[in-house]
Amino acid sequence: MRSLRTGLSLTSLVAGFALLLAAPAAHAADPPLRDLGTAKGKVIGTAVTGSKLTGTYGDIAGAQFSSLTPGNAMKWGSVEPAQGSFNWTEADQIVAFAQAHNQQVRGHTLVWHSQNPSWLTNGSWTSAQLGTLLQNHINTEVGRYQGKIAAWDVVNEPFNEDGTYRSTLWYNGLGADYIANALTWARAADPAAKLYINDYNVEGVNAKSTALYNLVKSLKDRGVPIDGVGLQAHLILGQVPSTLQQNIQRFADLGVDVAITELDIRMTLPSDSTKLAQQKADYKAVTAACVAVARCVNLTVWGFTDSDSWVESTFPGQGAATPYDANYAPKPAYYGIAEALGGTSTPPPTGACTASYNVGSQWNTGFTGNVTISCSGASLSSWKVTWTYGAGQQITQAWNATCTQSGAAVSCANASYNGTVPDGGSVSFGFNASWSGSNPVPTVTLG
Repeated sequence: MRSLRTGLSLTSLVAGFALLLAAPAAHAADPPLRDLGTAKGKVIGTAVTGSKLTGTYGDIAGAQFSSLTPGNAMKWGSVEPAQGSFNWTEADQIVAFAQAHNQQVRGHTLVWHSQNPSWLTNGSWTSAQLGTLLQNHINTEVGRYQGKIAAWDVVNEPFNEDGTYRSTLWYNGLGADYIANALTWARAADPAAKLYINDYNVEGVNAKSTALYNLVKSLKDRGVPIDGVGLQAHLILGQVPSTLQQNIQRFADLGVDVAITELDIRMTLPSDSTKLAQQKADYKAVTAACVAVARCVNLTVWGFTDSDSWVESTFPGQGAATPYDANYAPKPAYYGIAEALGGTSTPPPTGACTASYNVGSQWNTGFTGNVTISCSGASLSSWKVTWTYGAGQQITQAWNATCTQSGAAVSCANASYNGTVPDGGSVSFGFNASWSGSNPVPTVTLG
């Protein structure tokens, strides 16, 4: 930063800057999603990446959600990359974060055909060896977190689209009873944890969900421990199944709980106001279907921010699938969830957040300025201020914000670490600029 010369000291000039309000982290009149969910008897969760649980990401994850699912940290390939060599670092981090924020943890996942370590998938195992490996894995992982995990996705994605069993290491090596065995071993390792079977494209009534229904019924008839089913709900914009609530209810009628475990709703990029409005309606519809069935106990989004979503890398040209944008600003989808839980989507009151402009020091060729963003009656998860200079002033350097200038128009957006402005709080950034002849108050603009 340029060393400042003592010069003319100007009285603080409060300019009516256009403060472009990103949608608030939670509207001041509403409690966070986790509290709205509690009022409806629902746990509201999100999948997380452990290394990101700091700063704004950590603040939102801790404040808005009552349940965390490790996105990858508890999968077999993550916890035992080499046989007998374990890495629990990220999984432990997520569990510790959840405990510190009074949250549940949803364990994900014990038995899956994907993201297994190469030593396991490339091995030549007899059926007996494979069964022992699976039992030991379940005993080790579930046992490690005994008493700390509310529910486990024990078996993940066992079915093909037509309702037949998926051909996997487990099905091919152990037969269909690998599912019953895995559930039985998990119950022995942690009798208090709820045990689920989890799959995708089973949200509506179809061949795949009917196969899952028949499996759960059979397991219950046999006395195999099964507490719930997970409907992943990786959905496409405008395609929420019309039979979603009916399907949730039929599983509930079997005497098991239901969870929406991996909700996201992807769209063809770029997003626009029409797509975001449809996405809000879709999120609201899914949440409302869960609210309508008493035994739908958990609704979890698969990452709450677009910057931590799997969608864009998996479905090229699609994305914007989560309730928050990449800058941690709530999208209309956030308010779709809130509305279905009994909250509102009223925008923050006009003037609840303001920006003030202060010239601290000025000399014959330049000056140092400061802008403070303050909120009272609302909060921000990101911000941007704009103004238009009237006398040729040019910003030369900025700190604690990213500033661009085109002609007389200046736009400054938050840095990665200071986008959050709580209700009753403020953040500031500064800049050096040049001037010649005069340094009038910038022109007020909006937008």
